[in-house]
Amino acid sequence: MTTENDPLAGLDAVDWSALEHAYGAADDVPGQLRALCGADAEERAKALHELYGNIFHQGSRYEASAAAVPFLARMAADASLPDRHEALELLAALAVGYDEAHLPGGVDISGWRQEVARFAAEDPEQIRAEYDTWVAEAPDEGERRVREMHRAMLDVDAQLRAADAELGAYDAVRQEVPALCALLGDDDPAVRAATAYLLAWFPEEAGRTVPHLLHLLDRETDRAVVATALVAVGLLGDATQADRLRTFLTAGDRAVRWAAATALARLGSTDSGVAVGTEVLAELAAAEADPPEPGPPGILFHEGDLRGYAAASLTQLADRYPAEALDAVTDGLAATTGPAGFAVAAAALHLAFGGQRPTGLPAFADLDRRQQRLVRVLAALDDGTWRWVNFLEILRAWGLPQDRAAMRAYAEMPA
Repeated sequence: MTTENDPLAGLDAVDWSALEHAYGAADDVPGQLRALCGADAEERAKALHELYGNIFHQGSRYEASAAAVPFLARMAADASLPDRHEALELLAALAVGYDEAHLPGGVDISGWRQEVARFAAEDPEQIRAEYDTWVAEAPDEGERRVREMHRAMLDVDAQLRAADAELGAYDAVRQEVPALCALLGDDDPAVRAATAYLLAWFPEEAGRTVPHLLHLLDRETDRAVVATALVAVGLLGDATQADRLRTFLTAGDRAVRWAAATALARLGSTDSGVAVGTEVLAELAAAEADPPEPGPPGILFHEGDLRGYAAASLTQLADRYPAEALDAVTDGLAATTGPAGFAVAAAALHLAFGGQRPTGLPAFADLDRRQQRLVRVLAALDDGTWRWVNFLEILRAWGLPQDRAAMRAYAEMPA
C-alpha cells in the first residue's frame, strides 16, 4: 500500500518487465527500490549495489534508468529515510555517467544533444564507411589493431539505443532539479553536498540553480559542502560570479581554496573574459604536490580524486602558464601509483605535447627538457601502475612505448 506522500507511489504502475537494463527485463528494479527505503542497512547496501550494476552498468544507462529517476528523487527528498545522499549520488551517475568524461569543462549539453540528433539522422552505411576510413588512417600497427577491434564490435542500432537511453536518463534527472534545489537547505551535510554536486551537471538550469548555490555559500559552514558548491558554481556560472569565487582563494581551509581555484580555472577557460592569476595556478599546483583532505562528507567530483581533478584543471591554464602547469602535473604524477595516476598522466601528456599525438615517436634527444622529464617520470612509475591496461592505453594514445623496459630504454634509463 502506498500513499500520495510515499516516495514509491506509482511504482507498481510501471511495466518494469517491458523495460530493459543491463541484464534484460527490469522486473527486479521495483524490489531494489523498495529495499532502499527499508530499515535494514545491509539490504539497502545490497540493493544500491545491484542498481549500480543493472541501471548503471559500467557507466551505461538503459530504458529502466530514466524510469527509476522519479522514485530516487522522492527518496532523496524524504527526510524520514536513511542514506538519502546515496540516492542523489546515483541520480548524478544516471545523468552523466562517470563525471571524469565531463571534467574540467562541465557538461556540453548543447553539443551532446546535437551529437545524438546527428547520429540518429546519419545513414548507418555512412557510419560504417567512416569507421573503415578511421581504421585505414591508423598511424601505426598497434593503433590499427585497436581500431579494427572497435570496427568489428560496431552495432549502429545498439549504439543509437544507448545514446537515446543516456540522454533520456539525463533529461529525467533534469526534470527533478527544481524540486531538488530545496535539499541545499537540508540538515544533513552529506545531502547538501550531494545536492550541490548533482546540480553542477545541468547548465540549462543554471539560471535557477546558481542563485541557490550562491545562497548556500553565504551560510554554509561545512568545508566539504562549501568546496562542492564552489566547484558547482564554476561549472555552471559566468564572469558575474568570478569576484565572489575569488574571495575563497584566501580561505583558511585548503580544500576550499582548491575548489575556488578549480572554479576560476574553468571560468577562465571559457569566453567569459575571467582572468586567471598566479594564485589559481599556485593552489592547483599545491594540490598536485599534496592533495587537500576535505573530510566527510567529502568532495564527490572526480570520485574524490582532487589531484586528478587539479591536473585536468591545470590543462586549462596551458595557454597562460604552460611550463608551470606541466611542471606541477609532472610533480603530481611522480607521487602517484596505480589508478590514481591515470588522469594525471593523461593531463601531463596533454600539456607536454600540446593536446595532439606526435607523428611518429620522436627521438628522446629531440624532446625538450620538460618533455624528457615527463617521459622519465612515466618510465620510473612502479609495477602497480604499469600493470594496468588503462595506463598502457594512455601511453598508446600518445604513441609512447607500452612496455616498461622499452620506455626506460627510450628514456635512456638503466633497465
